[in-house]
Amino acid sequence: MTVATSHRHRKVAEPRPPLALKQSRLPRWTLPVLALVAVGAGCGIGLVAGLDSTVQWGLIAALLFVLATYLLTTAVEGTRQAKDRLATSAVWTSFLLAVVPLASLLWETVARGTKVLDGYFLSHSMGTLPDALPGGGVYHAIIGTLEQVGLATLIAAPLGLLTAIYLVEYGRGRLAKVVTFFVDVMTGIPSIVAGLFVLSVWILILGFGPSGFAGSMALAILMMPVVVRSTEEMLKLVPNELREASLALGVPKWRTILKVVLPTSIGGITTGVMLAIARITGETAPVLLLVWGAKTINNNPFDGAQQSLPLYVFQQWQQGSDASYDRAWAAALVLIAFVMVLNLVARGIARWKAPKAGR
Repeated sequence: MTVATSHRHRKVAEPRPPLALKQSRLPRWTLPVLALVAVGAGCGIGLVAGLDSTVQWGLIAALLFVLATYLLTTAVEGTRQAKDRLATSAVWTSFLLAVVPLASLLWETVARGTKVLDGYFLSHSMGTLPDALPGGGVYHAIIGTLEQVGLATLIAAPLGLLTAIYLVEYGRGRLAKVVTFFVDVMTGIPSIVAGLFVLSVWILILGFGPSGFAGSMALAILMMPVVVRSTEEMLKLVPNELREASLALGVPKWRTILKVVLPTSIGGITTGVMLAIARITGETAPVLLLVWGAKTINNNPFDGAQQSLPLYVFQQWQQGSDASYDRAWAAALVLIAFVMVLNLVARGIARWKAPKAGR
């Protein structure tokens, strides 16, 4: 009887409410609407404040978008989701702020460069034509750029490749540390310093005159550390198991590097070399010091002044006439197209030489 009474008077626990399986989420259209509202608010604030630059309007709109996204997400989805949305919004906003000036630059170059860019412009030089008059072309600058960059690649690519192989495969002790230190120093060397070094040694001390080869040596100095660093990273990505398997079969180390390591990483190495070529193609300072520029065609890079595309752009812009401005924009468009082709070739080679996935 006592047990029954105790069970009867026992307090029955109230059932707990079921936990929500779904958290409140913002609709998908929220972020696009917030972006449009932020753009409108940024333009309105810019007009009211008297800001003339549309860049300032864009920065205000970006700040308002990130702030509104964070506050609205905090109110609906919670602090944790708000922090994640804040980071995502900041990344996308930074990406757009970086792409807009690049797209604007490309659009401006294409719009102005196509005025005189035609077959005649690509197949003729300036010759004896005064820079203030319309006409002329960029053929001599294209020839000079191809020869100077080609010679610089022939100098820098083998040296950079061999240096990277030494650092990865053989480099141990103090010598490897010294080489790595100098490669790091050369990575940040200004182009004008490389030009002054070649000028003092090749022209002032040894007595050689200005030539495309002198400019190529300065460009090779700038290109070499990029090749070393990119090749070094690609060689480090090759699994050590491949090296060990080759060595276990009795293959010498030099042959292992030649037949196993390099073929495995050849796609990345080629991409690094192409990117290094694209990096030096637009250099003007060493070419101005060592090549001097010429209005006529000079197919011999070892004798006499020679022209190049970046120097041609600089000299034409320096003239200050409408015709020279048009030629400068057209040459800049040719230079951009040349660099873009190099990057596309690098990507194509990297994809072609990439290891194929097994079944």
